[in-house]
Amino acid sequence: MIRFLKDRGRHRVALLFVVAILSIGGCGVYSFTGASIPSHLQSVAIPLVEDNSVNTLTALDEQFTEMLLQRFVRQTRLRLETTEESADALLRARIDRYANLPASVGGNEQATLNRVTLAVTVTYIDQKENATLLDRSFTAFEEYDPADPEQGLTGEVEAARAALEKIADDIFTAATSNW
Repeated sequence: MIRFLKDRGRHRVALLFVVAILSIGGCGVYSFTGASIPSHLQSVAIPLVEDNSVNTLTALDEQFTEMLLQRFVRQTRLRLETTEESADALLRARIDRYANLPASVGGNEQATLNRVTLAVTVTYIDQKENATLLDRSFTAFEEYDPADPEQGLTGEVEAARAALEKIADDIFTAATSNW
């Protein structure tokens, strides 16, 4: 009797696994990163991100472009196309706002924490079907201690990078989970 119950439990688990896999298949092509890409899209172009923000940091546009490439090309089956015209999909991003402001002030009226906030606008277009898949803004922030002598300017740089990582994750999730 005990063996029958154990076998029955295994069959339920196997059946649930098969049902889960089959239900995923109806929404497009699924990868185990959680990304779902329509089957007719084979390539993507990701031009250098525009940086329209006013900030003192350099290369935010290049760093953010690399973050998007990591997600859309290396975590999906999409291949990178170097020309926008020949790509099946086009992902454009623009850094619109950068702020580095005190988030917490101590007793001596000096900032004990600064908050770096970034806002990015993204457009993701299915060029084969001439459809906009995503067109919206994303915002994220990260805090750092400006008084920490070990951090110095690197605290701001690391906070900006962490905020961009969050935004890149949010863009990837929004662009690949609507199927």
